[in-house]
Amino acid sequence: MQLFYAPGLVPPEHTLDEEESKHCVRVLRMSVGDTLSVTDGQGSLYRCEVVDADPRRCRIRVVACETEFERMPYRLTMAVAPTKNADRFEWFLEKATEVGVTEIVPLETEHSERRSFKAERGEKVITAAMKQSLKAYRPVLHPLTAFRHAVERPFEGRRFIAHCDAARTPAGKAYLAAALQRGESAEVFIGPEGDFSPAEIDFALTHGFEEITLGPQRLRTETAAVVATVMAAVVNNRES
Repeated sequence: MQLFYAPGLVPPEHTLDEEESKHCVRVLRMSVGDTLSVTDGQGSLYRCEVVDADPRRCRIRVVACETEFERMPYRLTMAVAPTKNADRFEWFLEKATEVGVTEIVPLETEHSERRSFKAERGEKVITAAMKQSLKAYRPVLHPLTAFRHAVERPFEGRRFIAHCDAARTPAGKAYLAAALQRGESAEVFIGPEGDFSPAEIDFALTHGFEEITLGPQRLRTETAAVVATVMAAVVNNRES
């Protein structure tokens, strides 16, 4: 199945943007009467047919619609410090979208090596990954957010911070896969190459965060972020 993205699609008819129109008509050589699958990124999967094969403004008509297509049984927000190498962070965006994530918050931290973030490029990576993995829900990508603002923003659910420093609480750092519960909303903070600062860790813990570990391995930022995303998926998709 070839999936197209049409945000704001309202049946019965819709005009694809120029990029999607070109892919539909010139690359895939679709013509009037051909059928295609389209999502609005909000959970609706539409079966449509081409009514005007214009390579710049392809017009489609909705034939059928499935709502809440493959909706995740949980909500996951990943707050991650962008890596010095932009490609590595984009790799995380791609893989997290494929595995399943609700929101992504790029973090600016004390030890961040990258203090700028090309949101437009990130949005394109997410859109491409959503289409490639045939998902009807598109993750929300937030702008670069200062650590303390990210901690203080309202969140309905459990919040975790992964760090390599010594445990602050008597119970110690919990293993994320064991701490997560099926069906819950969770937010996981992953720090930069230099980790979160001690002050940042303490600040998060005073705001209700739980300190966690992803295991004994030493992981790069983007790897740790993908591991956490996969852990959440495994916990929520297992049968027992």
